[in-house]
This record gives sequence, C-alpha cells and structure tokens, in this order.
Amino acid sequence: MIKLPKLRTTFNKGVTLPSLLFIIFITLLSAIYPQLTENALNVIKGFIFVNLNWVYVWAVTIFVLFLVYLMFSKYGNIKLGKNDSKPEYSFFSWISMLFAAGMGIGLMYFSVAEPMQHYSNEIFSGSHYINRAKNAQLYTFFHWGIHAWAIYGIVGLSLSYFAYRYRLPLSLRSCFYPLLKNRINGKLGNAIDIFALCSTFFGITTTLGFGVVQINSGLQTLNIVSDNSFTNQILIVSILVTISIISAVAGVNKGVKLLSNINIISVIILLLFVLLLGPTVYLLGSFTEGIGNYINNFFNLTFSTHVYEEETLPWFYNWTILYWAWWISWSPYVGLFIAKISKGRTIREFISAVLILPTLFNFIWMSVFGNSAIWFDLHNAKGALSRLADNPDALMFRFLEYLPFPAIVSFLVIAIIIIFFVTSADSGIFVMNSIATKNAKISPKWQTVLWGCLLAVLSLFLLNAGGLKALQSMTLITALPFSVIIILFMISLTKALTIDRNYYDREFSVSTVSWSGEFWKERLKQIISFNDKNTVDDFIETKVKRAFIELQEEFNSNEIETKINEYSNPKRVEIEIHYDIVNNFIYGVENKSRSVSEYLINEDNLPDIDENKTFYPYAYFGDAREGYDVRLFTKNELISDVLKHYERFIEIITEQKNEMFISSNNNRKMK
Repeated sequence: MIKLPKLRTTFNKGVTLPSLLFIIFITLLSAIYPQLTENALNVIKGFIFVNLNWVYVWAVTIFVLFLVYLMFSKYGNIKLGKNDSKPEYSFFSWISMLFAAGMGIGLMYFSVAEPMQHYSNEIFSGSHYINRAKNAQLYTFFHWGIHAWAIYGIVGLSLSYFAYRYRLPLSLRSCFYPLLKNRINGKLGNAIDIFALCSTFFGITTTLGFGVVQINSGLQTLNIVSDNSFTNQILIVSILVTISIISAVAGVNKGVKLLSNINIISVIILLLFVLLLGPTVYLLGSFTEGIGNYINNFFNLTFSTHVYEEETLPWFYNWTILYWAWWISWSPYVGLFIAKISKGRTIREFISAVLILPTLFNFIWMSVFGNSAIWFDLHNAKGALSRLADNPDALMFRFLEYLPFPAIVSFLVIAIIIIFFVTSADSGIFVMNSIATKNAKISPKWQTVLWGCLLAVLSLFLLNAGGLKALQSMTLITALPFSVIIILFMISLTKALTIDRNYYDREFSVSTVSWSGEFWKERLKQIISFNDKNTVDDFIETKVKRAFIELQEEFNSNEIETKINEYSNPKRVEIEIHYDIVNNFIYGVENKSRSVSEYLINEDNLPDIDENKTFYPYAYFGDAREGYDVRLFTKNELISDVLKHYERFIEIITEQKNEMFISSNNNRKMK
C-alpha cells in the first residue's frame, strides 16, 4: 500500500469548519432556490431598512465623530506597535493598497452610474436640471466620503492597535480583549471570527460576481466577445482568479503591493485623460462648488432619516441605508487588510490618511466621471446616457464613446477593472486565510489556492443560477449585528487607550519624593508585598495615628485647636482643624482595596498572593482632591506630608481672591 504524506495545515478547525459549512449551505440555498431565497432575504432586509434604518444612521455618525475625536485627542500620538516601530511600507504604497482594497471595482462600476441614476431618478425629476446635477454630486459624495471610510477606519484601527500594541493575533476577536480578556480564545472568540470569515467571503463573492459581469460587458462593447454568456464568464473568472492566487501566494510585499501601485498610477492617468479632454472648466468649477455644498450640508445629510419626506423614503432605503449596510458588511475584510499594512503608523496618521485622502480622491474621481456624464448627457447625448442609468454594466463604456479614442480608453478601463478585481481577490484571499488560521505567520500555499478556487467556483455557481442578489441581501443583513459589534470595538478601544495613556503618563508615587535611600531595604520589601486588610488596619492604628497624635500635640502647643477623628468599616483616621469662616482642614488615611490582575497572581517571580484583592492606606483631603497611597511613608514622612498640605491650605485661604470659594457655608466633613 502507498502511504500518502500528511497534509500540513495551519487552519483553526474551530473557525474554518463551521465557516465552510455555513458558506456552502448559503451558496447552495441561493443557487438551488435563487428566487425563493432572494424573496425571503429581501423581506428581512426590507424590515431592517424600513424599521431599523436609524440604527445605521446613528452607528455611522458615531463612527465618524469617534474617529475625529481620536485624531485630535491626546491619544493621537500613540503608535500602532511599539513606541519605536517604523512603518513597513512607503506612504504611497500604503495609500495605494488601502485604496485598492477599500473601494476597488466599485469606483469603476458606480463612478458614472450613481451620479446618472440620482440625476435621472424620478424623485428629483421635478427639479431643474441644475439642482438635479447638484444633488447627484452631493449624494454621491455623501455615499463615498468620510462616512464610508469611518466604518473601515474603526475596524482597521481596532485591529491594528490590539495586534501591534497588545501583540494579539490579527483577528476580530482580539478587539474584545479589554472586555472579554482570555475568553477571546474560546468559543466566543471563534464565533466572532466565523462571522468575520463568512461576511468577508460573501462580500468578496458578490462584488467579484458583479465585476465579472462588467468586464464581460466591456469586452462585448469592444466586440472582443459576442455576448454575455456563462462560457465567457467562466473564462474571465478562471484567468483572473489564477492571477489573484499567484499574487496572494507571492504575499503582500510583492503581489498585492505591486498591483496596487500599478493600479493607482493607471487610475490617475485615466482620471487626467477625462479631466483634460472632457469639459475641463465645468469639471473644475463643479468640483469646487460640490465640496462647498458637501461641507454646508454635512450634518443635515449625516442625521437625515427622510422621515418628513415620505416620497423619498424608498430612495433613502435603496441608496443611503444600503450603502451603510454594504460598507459595514465589507468592513471585516477591508479592516483586516488595512490593519495588516498599517503597523508603525500613529493613530493620528492612520485616521488622517484613512479618512481624508481616499475621500478626497473619491470626490475628485466621482466629480470628473459623474459630472462629465451629466454634461455629455445634456449637451451631446441628448438624454441617451440618462436612459442607460439602469444598465450600469454598460454605462461606463457608453460614456467613453463621447471622449476621444474610445476604444483605447475602454481597453484601459477594462485593464483597471481587471487589476481592481485581482487586488480585491488576492487581498481577500489573504484576509480569509489569516482569519481561518488565527493569523498564522507562515501557511502552506495550498490553503491560499483553496480559498481562490472556492471563490471562483462559488461565484460562478451563483452567476449561473442567478443567486448573486440573494447572497448580496444576506451580506447586507449581516451588517446590522456587525454595526453593534463595531460599537463594542469602540468601547473596547477606548478602555485600552485609557490604560495605555495612563501607563506611559503615570508619574512616580508621591511617597517617593522625599526618599533619601536610607531605608531602601525596608521599602523594597514593602513594594513587592501585598497587604491584607488587617495589616493596613494595623498600619493606620499605629504609624498613622501616632503621627497624627504628635502633630496634634504640636498644633495645640501653638494654640491651634486640633482633633483626631476615628472611624471603622473601613478603618480610617483623620486630623481636622476647625475654622468658622473658611472650610476645615482635613487630612485622613483610609483602608482601601483594589483588584489584582490574574496574571500577577500567577506570576512566579513575585511573592505569593492568595486573593485577588490587596489593601492599602489611602490619603484623602477635606476638599475632595484626589488622594494617594501612603503605605511607603515613615512616621516622620507622614507628618511632613500633612504639614505640606497644611501649608498649601494656609497659602490659599490668605489670598483675598479665594474668599468666595473657601467660604465655610458648605464645610465638607467626612462621615
């Protein structure tokens, strides 16, 4: 008998097997019963869009505001990695890759189609053509602008931060670490990654399916193929997925990076061609006015639910809400890829680049292509492009017929779509393998080939059976729960950033200021020890109380009436000097507790600690200022500390400007 070699794999079975079963089940259901599945999913999607659209509106708005806050906050200088980390890619390559992964084929598919569809929509047909043109540009900016990239930015930033700062796996489960701790490594973490893997696969499959149809349509326009047959689609998918697999196997540093750089240069060449040989003055003016229009209407667009304009509600559901759902459903894939290439960037640099640069480029791109199409439709085409608004597969190529060298430019457009197809597919393959292996550093190449083949087979299967729209509806439905997950990302990230900042900003303990080194051995024992409640009670009863008694005697000898207050549960002692006109002076020490990290409990290189709580003596003051731990103070240092605060108190009450603030009308006394 021939003994077959064991197939090496890095797949995580808890994530990969359930994901594959669910992907295959949904694909078969969509292919075998396309109409039934589409109708059922459309009912669910319709219910969500009509009744829960406000969830999307609020979620996306919160994403934008949160990122803007982080960009200008004290957290902006934190690096996605160690403090001395350097970016792995040049700025140009980085922007090229995140742009290709984030928008890709969509820019080619909708750059002419969306403005034309808004322009010719019967909802706006009653308006003058100038207002329709302005609205077309405004809503296109809105759907492809900051809001879309904020969704990608939140996911990408969370993944980058926890992967490179906390050194956790580059996985969605890692973003829950501050909330779930080690539970992210169990079934709950697997469920999060299964969701991400399925969502990524469905999003890429549907997008690539529509991309194949557009490529086929372009080849048909150029008379390269005779029709839009399934045979042609098989040929196109086979060639493109093969290139995608080769690129993915080559890795991000070679395949994806090289193709992204080529693509961004090709896109800029095409953009300049249309700008310079199209209605240039009109385009420059409309872009300038469009930016102003977008800024003026930013908050109105952001919060608008069209609840007072019932006739526009169907348009609102089919465009704005659909877009928010689409971007959210794509965010696991795009976020993971952006995170993979963003190590070493600061949070401020990351947010600025992800929010502003792609948005600005999208605005320029959509203005040049969309406004050119509207201008040609009004002046040259006599409405021919408007009538093709519902056929976006062919609209781009029909638009190019009104520019010089249409055949050559159409070839360039097809080449760009192909490269976008490949960059989306190869980065998608890379991301899916990363999720399925819990970010294994080196995986067998056959796994990359497997994901590529699975994408090709299932997308063709759905194309032939007409199940792509059903799968698209499924993808959009998953956006609702994932929008809640992204909000949890924000909570988790905020908690982690606060801890991060406090760690690096925390100064030496107040008790260390007066250290001379005289009692360094005793202090070392105190630093590494963990006190129980009785030990701290004893510290307060002996050292603190004795210090206060000596102080009381000295104050009394100077004719300053002083008293000592004692309380129990918890144990605390305070020295108080009473005043009739100003607030009393109080300095007290209380027995407080804090939780101890589980990691520290299990640490072998520290003294044993049996409980998850430690107790410490905490100094507090009569004016409710923040106190501190005084367990390392000697008796004389405690006396010195009280006098230091008393000197501050005397200095403040002697200043006339503080008269109202220090009034004794509301004397504070600890109870």
